[in-house]
Amino acid sequence: MSQPFSRFLHPFDVARHPSLEPEVKRAILASWASDRSAVKDQPAMRKPPGARRAVPIDDIFAAMRTLDERLDHTSLQ
Repeated sequence: MSQPFSRFLHPFDVARHPSLEPEVKRAILASWASDRSAVKDQPAMRKPPGARRAVPIDDIFAAMRTLDERLDHTSLQ
């Protein structure tokens, strides 16, 4: 991948990226949601290695739901 994960500022930047495959987006978001990215003493926040700032895990899950909704919508057509 030509764009490192750390360049994404928010989970929706990942979910909306035009050239990433859905599987790649899901893998990136899953790595962000992982406990390995948890911010110490702030369990609702995640900061992936190299990220500039932490993001709420709820935002990560919302971006993942967006991917699911797009896949569901595409499969219905």
